[in-house]
Amino acid sequence: MAGNPASGYAATQDLHDAALPIFNLEKVELRFAISSDLVAAQVANNVLVLALSTGRVLRIDLDSPSDIDDIDLPKKSSEIGVIRRMFLDPSASHLIITTTLGDNYYLHTQSRQPKALSRLKGVVIESISWNPSQPTASTREILVGAADGNVYEVYIEPSTEFYRREEKYLKGVYKTSEGTVTGIWTDLIPGRPDFRRVLVATQGKLLHFVGRIGRHGSEGSGSIFSKLFETEAPTVHEISRGSGATPSMLSVSPDQRDVPFPDGTGSERAFAWLSSQGVFHGKLLLAPELADLGSKVYAASRLLPRSLVPPSQSAGGRNKTTEEPIHSMILTQWHVLCLVEGRVVAINREDDTVVYDQVVLEPSQSAVGLVADQKKNTFWLFTKQEIFEIVVNDESRDIWKIMLKSRQFEAASQYAKTPAQKDAVATASGDYLVSKNQYMEAAAVYGRSSKPFEQVALTFIDQGEQDALRKYLLTKLSTFKKTSVMQRVMLTSWLVEIYMAKLNSLDDTITTKAELAEGMNTADTKDQLSAIRREYQDFVTKYKADLNRKTTYEIISSHGREEELLFFAKVINDYNYVLAYWVQRENWPETLAILQKQTDPEVFYRYSSVLVAHVGGEFVDIMMRQANLNPRKLIPALLNYNKITSVPINQNQAVRYLLFCINQHHSTDAAVHNTLLSMYASHPSNDESALLFYLETQSQAHEQNYDADFALRLCIQHKRVQSCVHIYSAMSQYASAVDLALKYDDVELAAIVADRPDSDAALRKKLWLKVAKKVIAQSTGIKAAIEFLKRCELLRIEDLIPFFPDFVVIDDFKEEICDALEEYSRHIDSLKREMDESARTATHIKSDIKALDQRYAIVEPGERCYICRLPLLSRQFFVFPCQHAFHSDCLGRRVVEQAGVGKSRRIRELQVEVGKGIVAGARRERAVRELDALVASACVLCGDVAVKQIDEPFVLPSDDRGEWAL
Repeated sequence: MAGNPASGYAATQDLHDAALPIFNLEKVELRFAISSDLVAAQVANNVLVLALSTGRVLRIDLDSPSDIDDIDLPKKSSEIGVIRRMFLDPSASHLIITTTLGDNYYLHTQSRQPKALSRLKGVVIESISWNPSQPTASTREILVGAADGNVYEVYIEPSTEFYRREEKYLKGVYKTSEGTVTGIWTDLIPGRPDFRRVLVATQGKLLHFVGRIGRHGSEGSGSIFSKLFETEAPTVHEISRGSGATPSMLSVSPDQRDVPFPDGTGSERAFAWLSSQGVFHGKLLLAPELADLGSKVYAASRLLPRSLVPPSQSAGGRNKTTEEPIHSMILTQWHVLCLVEGRVVAINREDDTVVYDQVVLEPSQSAVGLVADQKKNTFWLFTKQEIFEIVVNDESRDIWKIMLKSRQFEAASQYAKTPAQKDAVATASGDYLVSKNQYMEAAAVYGRSSKPFEQVALTFIDQGEQDALRKYLLTKLSTFKKTSVMQRVMLTSWLVEIYMAKLNSLDDTITTKAELAEGMNTADTKDQLSAIRREYQDFVTKYKADLNRKTTYEIISSHGREEELLFFAKVINDYNYVLAYWVQRENWPETLAILQKQTDPEVFYRYSSVLVAHVGGEFVDIMMRQANLNPRKLIPALLNYNKITSVPINQNQAVRYLLFCINQHHSTDAAVHNTLLSMYASHPSNDESALLFYLETQSQAHEQNYDADFALRLCIQHKRVQSCVHIYSAMSQYASAVDLALKYDDVELAAIVADRPDSDAALRKKLWLKVAKKVIAQSTGIKAAIEFLKRCELLRIEDLIPFFPDFVVIDDFKEEICDALEEYSRHIDSLKREMDESARTATHIKSDIKALDQRYAIVEPGERCYICRLPLLSRQFFVFPCQHAFHSDCLGRRVVEQAGVGKSRRIRELQVEVGKGIVAGARRERAVRELDALVASACVLCGDVAVKQIDEPFVLPSDDRGEWAL
C-alpha cells in the first residue's frame, strides 16, 4: 500500500510547506489486487474496511498494511443479497453491514465471524448514530435511521454463546413524516451527563432534539432515548422538497486537533446537511440555554447553495450552465469536501470560496463515496476500483485572513501564526476600534502591533485619551526586550509623568467636588484614585529596574506627590532618600519606622548623630537589635550626644549602648571602652560608683580593655580619686596610689591599698609607714593613731617613733613600748633555744661520721662479680651496703658506660694515671681516692644510675637470645 503521511506511513511531500495547496489528492496503491468491485468502504481510527461485490469484507490496519483480515458473510449472496452499506464506529471497534435483501450483520474488532442481527432483520439501515462515549466492549445505546423513516434504539453486545442474540434490546423511538432518515448524530452536552442532543436528517428536514434521557438500573436494561423523543419537540429546519433522487446526507466535522477556539468552547463541532438546495452548515453550539439551543444553532448556520459549486469544463472548453448535483459530502475542520460529477471540490465554510477543484474520475467511472476518519482527521475517496486519500496541508493557514476580513479580530489573532500575520491583525483591529471610539481596547491592540509609535501616541494625545495612551505605553513596554534599555527607560519615564498627572487630576476633582466624567460622583472618583494609585504601585514594582532614579525623582517631585515619591524610593531600596526626607522634616516616628526595617550599617552610621540627639532612646533600641554594627563608627555621634545631654548617668543613652556592646556583644575594642570611661569620668555628678563598678568589673574579669594611661589622665583631670587609686593599683603602682589617696586625705582608702601587696612584706611595710606618717600627723590623739596603725602587723613602735613630734610625752605610748620590749625578750629566748638545738644536732652528726669508719661487709668464699660473674676474690673489688660486689675494673667500665661525657673522661684519665704510674706519692693517693669516689659512689645495679636507665630493655641486641628463650 502506498505511503500516506496522515495515516502513519511513508510521506512523499512536506505537508508543512506553505507553497503546497491546501488539499492534495493521492492515490493509494494496495499490496493486493481487488478481484471485484468495491460496493462500500469505511475508514475509522486508521482502520480501512472494504466491502466487495463478491460478499467479502477486507479489514486493513493502515498502521500495518500487511495485516489484512479477509472476512466472509455467513451466507451466500444469493441468499442474503450483496453488501449494500457499511457503518463503522469512530473507534473502529464495531462494524454493521447491511445487504440488499434487508439482512444486517454485526462484526466486532476482535472477531472474524459476522453475527446476524435478527431483531434488525428487514430493516433497511440508512444511517447510524454511534454512542458518543465510543465504547469498545459493546456499542452501548446507538440510534439507527431506517429507510421507512423510523429511528430505532439498539444495544449490541458481542456474545460467544451460539443461541444468544447480539442485540440486548431494540426499540423504535421516533418516526419521521419525511420518509428515509438520511443522517443521524448524537452529541453530549458538557456538564450535563443526563442530556443529549440528536440531529435527524431527511430529504427535506433537519430536526434538532435536545433534552434529558432516561436512566435505568443497569446499562442495557432498557431504552434511554424514548424519554427524549417523547417529551421534547424538535427544532426543525425545512426546505422545499426536491426530486427524490437528490442525495441527502448529514456530516459532522472530525475531532478537533491542535486548533484554537476563539469562542472559548474548545469542543464545538461543525455540521453540514446536504439537501436539494445545497449544503446547510453551521456550528453545534453549546453555550445557550437548552430551550433555545436548536434555534440558536439554525440562526447561526447558513446555506452554501449548489450554484456556488463551479461547473466542470466541457470538452470544448465551454462552461456548463446547469447546476451539477453533489453526490457526496464530508466536512474537514474548515472546508466542505464535495464530490461533484467526478470532481472533488473543497469550499471554505467561512467565506464560501473554492480552494480546490480536481477532476478525479473518468466519465465512465463511478464513485462509492467520500469518507472521513473522525479520529485521525483523514479523508478518503473510494471508487469501484481505486482508493484516493485527500491529504490536507495546513488547512487553517488562511483562516486568519478570512476572520480579519469579517472583522473577527480576536479569532484572526488566534489563527495568525507568523509575527507578520499577527501584526497585520493587530494593526487592522486597532484602526477599527479607533474608528469606533473604543480607545482603551485599541490601546491594547496597538501595543502588540508594529504601527509607528509616534502615530499611535499622537492619535491618543489628539483625542485627549490619556488613559488609552497609558494603556498603550504599558502594552508597548511589555513587548520590548531587556536589551532595549533606552526605549524602556523612555517609556517608563513617560508613564511616570502620565500617572502623576492623572493622580493630580483626580485629587483636584475631589478637592473641588467637580465631576471628572459623566455619571461619576465624588465616591467614584475616590475609588478611581485608589485604583490608579495601586496601578502606579504595581507598575513601579514591576519596572523598577527600567526606571532612571534621578529622572523619576525629578518627575514625581515636580508634581509634589509625596506618597508616590516615598513609595518609589522604598521599592528601589533607596532608604537613604526616605530617611533623609523624613529627617529633614523632623518626622521622627516615620524615620524610626523606616529604620526598623534596615540592616545596612551605613544607614545607621549616616544618621546616628541627628537621631541619637533627638530620639536617643528609640534609636538605641533599634541599634541594639542590629548585629552587624561597628560601635567604633558610632562613637562620634555618641560623644556628641553625651556633650549636649544633661541627664543622669543611668539615663544616658550613649552609656547604655556602650554597655550593651561590652556586656552583650563582649566588645574588646579599646576605643569603645575608652569612650565609656571618658563619659563616666566627665559626667558632672560627683558619684563615682558607676565608673568604679566598670573598673572593678574589668579587674574581676582579669581584663583591661581600656587604655590605663588615658583613663588615669581623665580621672586625675576630673578628680576621680577613687578611680585613680583603683587604676594605680591595677597597674601595681601601689606607692602612687597611696600617695594620691593621702594627698586627698583619704587615709582609709590609702590603708586599703597598702594592704594589697600581701606577698611583698617590705613594700607593704613601706606603704603602711606612709599611711602611719599621715595618720600621726593628722591625729589629735596618740592613742587613736596607735589603734589605727595596729591594723598592720608589720609596724613596730620603733618604726613609728620617728613620726611622733618631739614634744610627745612617753607616757602616751608607754604600754606599746613595754609590749615591744617584751616581744624582743621573747624573740631573744627563742633564738637561744634554736642555737642550743643546732649544737646538739652537730654533735650527733660527728658521732655518726665516726661510726662510719667501723662498718664492714662479709664476703663469702666463691662469691662472684655481679658483672663478669668471675670469682670476686681473684682481684681488687668493691662491696656496697646493698651486698652487691664488683671487680674494680668491671665496675669502672660499667660506670664509664652509664656516666656522662665529663665524668667518663675524668675516670679514664685517673685510670691512666694510677695504672701506668704517671703520678706517685701523695698525688697518686689523691688520684686513687678521687677514682674510688667516682667509681664507687653508688651501686650500678640499684643506685641512682640504675633507676635512670629503667627504660632500657632487659635483653640487649648483643645478648644471646637463646638464654632468655622459654
